Amino acid sequence: MPTTRKTLMFLSSFFTSLGSFIVICAILGTQAWITSTIAVRDSASNGSIFITYGLFHGESSQELSHGLAEPNKHFAVLGILNNSPQRTLHLVAVLFLVLSLFTSLLSSGFTFYNSISNPYQTFLGPMGVYTWNGLSASFVFVTMILFVANVQSNRLSEELSHLLYPAVTSKGTTHSYGYSFWLILLVILLNIVTVTIIIFYQRARYQRKQEQRKPMEHAPRDGILF
Repeated sequence: MPTTRKTLMFLSSFFTSLGSFIVICAILGTQAWITSTIAVRDSASNGSIFITYGLFHGESSQELSHGLAEPNKHFAVLGILNNSPQRTLHLVAVLFLVLSLFTSLLSSGFTFYNSISNPYQTFLGPMGVYTWNGLSASFVFVTMILFVANVQSNRLSEELSHLLYPAVTSKGTTHSYGYSFWLILLVILLNIVTVTIIIFYQRARYQRKQEQRKPMEHAPRDGILF
């Protein structure tokens, strides 16, 4: 059975790993990744298109200086993009986020298992926790980079605007990233906290072993022989 210290520290890392898993679920489930404001003009007036979307769904609205604006539109991001470069990069970003979700779940399982037992296999111990948290943080960071690259370089919002409102011409775009996007930083922080807890546990365990060896190292030679 594990010591009380080990149980408490691995349970703490279990809760941070579970928190990371829950936050990634929230990131996948919410659509407040980005809001883009696109200045547009058509044959009759000028105006703006507002598009708020996440990985799967979004909503758009239109404001015109003259005339009637179209009603708000709800759309599926992957469905409307068809076979475009933006869709491919968007799918890759979703894939990396799903991989991060999976590795966070594995980290939760490993930390909980270590809180109730002493595994014989090295990889099932702290090494496995380090691996899964490192992968989780890496995957979610790659998701962040890919999404920004798709928006800024591939002009994802402008492409969505063109598909939703083909009759208008865009004149400029501004972006505001929402809380769903910034929650990625919380996932990375939780991964770092999980690893830090295990590092402190291993250091304390190493120091305790060193202290147990000292009495034997300084004991009289004849006493050891006896």
